[in-house]
Amino acid sequence: MSLKTIWVIDDDPIYQIIVNKIIKKSELFVSVSSFKNGKEAIYALQNAIENTAELPNVILLDINMPIMDGWEFMEEMVLLKPQIKVPISIYIVSSSIALEDKSKAKKYPEIIAYLSKPVNNNDLILISANN
Repeated sequence: MSLKTIWVIDDDPIYQIIVNKIIKKSELFVSVSSFKNGKEAIYALQNAIENTAELPNVILLDINMPIMDGWEFMEEMVLLKPQIKVPISIYIVSSSIALEDKSKAKKYPEIIAYLSKPVNNNDLILISANN
């Protein structure tokens, strides 16, 4: 199993610190990048595509964020998909237990699963095994 690149898109700075430490401690991913909203992550994706830089293998995506939320990110991601030549597995990671959010996640084939916050080491093991 080769190590993958993972992106965390979440507006909560404390959660960012915690999940980054969990990811680094797991040693399951070669690199982790963090973004505080979907717009920052879309810009990074566009930049990576334009410069043929490394794209993430896995994205942990929060739903409720300012500027561009998780669903708006997914809409932009669908538009970028024809330019993305590698598979990117997206996992919704949210504290929302709303059934409509879980149903909406199923509408996107790129979304592999809907996970509850916080992500733990077992979640990361399953994520890395799936990719």
